[in-house]
Amino acid sequence: MRLLFYNIRYGTGHQNRYHLPLPFAGFFKHTTVNLQRIINFIGSVNPDIVALVEVDSGSYRTGHFCQAQVIADQLGYNCIVENKYRNGSLANKAPVLRQQCNALLTKQNIEDFHFHYFEQGMKRLVIQTDLRAIAIFIVHLSLKYRHRQNQLEQLHTLTRNIDKEVIIAGDFNTFWGSRELNLFLAATGMKNANVFNTPSHPSHAPLRQIDFILHSPGIRIDSFYVPEVRLSDHAPLVCDFSCVLT
Repeated sequence: MRLLFYNIRYGTGHQNRYHLPLPFAGFFKHTTVNLQRIINFIGSVNPDIVALVEVDSGSYRTGHFCQAQVIADQLGYNCIVENKYRNGSLANKAPVLRQQCNALLTKQNIEDFHFHYFEQGMKRLVIQTDLRAIAIFIVHLSLKYRHRQNQLEQLHTLTRNIDKEVIIAGDFNTFWGSRELNLFLAATGMKNANVFNTPSHPSHAPLRQIDFILHSPGIRIDSFYVPEVRLSDHAPLVCDFSCVLT
């Protein structure tokens, strides 16, 4: 089975054009052209499961179309999408911000799904999707170290009693290095699919490993790679895996 994780930066692109005519001006630009490039890339990889963070669910940037649903419709996926900010947050009331989401797309049958929310941080959403053999969690952790550690503790609580194999895919924002995850990995027994610690950020000259696919011991990683794709400030992660029969 193939999993693609990608922080698509709302389809707003990256590097030179993103910062013209003013710094970060790209955040406010229309995204239709770049989203189609992203769709073409996803189609070329042909994943069974697509985990996305920084998805626009229908602001003016997208012509009021949900990016995740557009991808799903073009490529034939089932789609789950939800706003990443907590209920009652000011971000949930602000134009553009209230359409900022995370999403899961899959060609598998979805048995169930849940939206959990961390207690701390601005980006609080955890999407849990239960497929036949695995449970997949999508996260986008806080920019603050203290909040990230609190979120990892809560993520441990969410995943420890799952009666299936578990995959956690997300932008962990581990600016202090992957060692930030050492305690979490030791407590959960989970492993990093990226065994060579290949960086994925920034996509034009990767220096940091802040995007991760973590998995429980009953999952075997058959291949893992980071494509040289520059449609966002993050490069995507592609992981082929299978469940070990016991």
